[in-house]
Parts: sequence; structure tokens; C-alpha cells
Amino acid sequence: MSLLTVSGSPHVYSKESVSKIMYGVIISLIPAMLISFYFFSLAAILLTLTAVVSCMAFEFLIQKYLIKGPVTVFDGSAIITGILLAFNVPSSLPLWMMVIGSAVAIGMGKMTFGGLGKNPFNPALVGRVFLLISFPVEMTTWPKPTEFSTQLTDVVTGPTPLAVMKEGIAAGRDASEVMAEIPSYVQMLYGNMGGSIGEISAIALLIGGIYMLARKIITWHIPVSYIGSVVIFSGILWLINPEIYVDPLFHLITGGMMLGALYMATDMVTSPMSAKGMIVFGIGCGVLTMVIRLFGAYPEGVSFAILIMNAFVPLINTYIKPKRFGEEVKDV
Repeated sequence: MSLLTVSGSPHVYSKESVSKIMYGVIISLIPAMLISFYFFSLAAILLTLTAVVSCMAFEFLIQKYLIKGPVTVFDGSAIITGILLAFNVPSSLPLWMMVIGSAVAIGMGKMTFGGLGKNPFNPALVGRVFLLISFPVEMTTWPKPTEFSTQLTDVVTGPTPLAVMKEGIAAGRDASEVMAEIPSYVQMLYGNMGGSIGEISAIALLIGGIYMLARKIITWHIPVSYIGSVVIFSGILWLINPEIYVDPLFHLITGGMMLGALYMATDMVTSPMSAKGMIVFGIGCGVLTMVIRLFGAYPEGVSFAILIMNAFVPLINTYIKPKRFGEEVKDV
């Protein structure tokens, strides 16, 4: 009888199980999900259901007929991938495109590497970036939020606050002048602005993040270092020239900042293992996000920043790790 069991990460010994952690994350996503259903109505509900069902179906089929290993489709990870993928697209995205995005997220982003614990990149972000590159028009058409309706009617579209600001600054206008054309900070905090269906409400996402911290599903290191680096980076530029740069609060509550910092970057499989490594990872995500937002072609940079830093995780784990038990510490 073999006494040694070799398995993929995460290697954690506690009363928590993979399924308990995954369903804890799902519970934390409920406030943001309800907000998305309220402002984007039936379209958001259908997109979320389509993404979840598609992700679970593709994972089951790949595990059952291609990998021919244990079927773990009900451990919650595929459900989270589906919800987060839906959270990263506009409510007007056709359902068939969502099915394609789910296939890429599960097939290319997760199962190609062997399944949960082995994927180097966040699967939902892999699906999201694939959709953005493949269907740029549909992925950048933003319906304006309205009160809940059970009818699928024609919607009014418009740019996101990030896009309005970037276009206005590029046209040589003052940042304070452009701010008058977008929703107020209060409106943006609770979700009354254009954007992907799950990123619009910073308050709802923060509630979910606090729940995960209380449950010890995530730690503070990545969210704080990510958000902190964004505040410092944008704050310095704002203080230097407030005419072309906006204040840090704007960057925190618009786009996918909170969704990325609390849910995407904190993915335990694709983030560093050590506390110091997590801080380095979070700072890298924050700096890259602001570089892309302010100096790149896209008004948003969260997805690209996290995927880029995912690629650096093996290097971070190699060079930033805690002392091994019993290792001699040299005097300085």
C-alpha cells in the first residue's frame, strides 16, 4: 500500500475543503450579483446562468471524455469561473459568445493544464481577454443601467466613465470638465454607471470582500497592496497635474478595479504563496493597471495587469519565500 499521495496544489491542511472555500466565494459574490440583476435586468440573469451552466458542462465533458479522470464539476470552481466571466462582460453580449468564452475559460484557461490547482492563469480572465480580442465591438458596447425589468428590450448604450475620461483628456479637455459628464461618485459607488455587469458596484464588491476576509478565504495582502499602489500611483500624478489626471477615488470605484483586486488577483491558485510575494504581486498588478489605463490604448487595464502578473508568480515563489523550518539564519 502506498503511503505517499501526490496531488496538485493547493496543499492546505485545515478544516476547510476546496468545496467549502469555493462556495464561500460564491456566497460573497451574491451582493454584486443582485446589483447586476437590478441594473441590467433579465439580460444579466441570462448571461450569468449561461456562463455558469456552460462552464460546468465543459468541465464535465473534458474531465469525463478527454482527461478521463475524477469528475469534480460540483466542487464550486467551475461555478465561480462562470460567475466571474459573466461579471466581466457587458449585459448586451450575445449568449452564444458567452458560451464560446466559457469554453475558452475552462478548456484553455483551466483544463489544458490539468484542472484546478494547476492552471497558471485565472481562467475567467483568459475567457474575458479572448472575448475582448475576438469580439471587440460587442465587448465594448456598454448598455446604460436601468431599473429592473423582466423584458428583453432595446437598450441605450454609452461609454464607461473610464472611456469618457480617457477620450476627454485625449481631446485636450480639463479633467474637472469631463467629470461633469459622468455619474457622481455616490452613483458610481452603488452601481449606477456603465460597465461590465459585475464590476459596477464597488460597495457590493467590498461587502463580499469583507466576508471573504472574515471567513479567511483570502488575506489582506493582495487587495491592500493592489489598491494601495493604485492610490499612490494615481495620487502622485493627480497632485502633479490635476488638469489631466483624476483623483485616486475615481480609479478605485470605476472599471474592474474592485472586482480584480478582491476576486481575480486573490485567486489562490494563480497568486503567490508567501505574504511578501503577495504584496509584490499586488503592487505589480496596481502599477501595471495604472500604466495601461493612463498611457495605453485601452481605458481599462485590470485584466491584462493580473494576467501579466500571473506569469510572474513562479518567479516570485522562487525568490520570495519564507525560511524553511530549521534553516539557519545568518547574522547580519
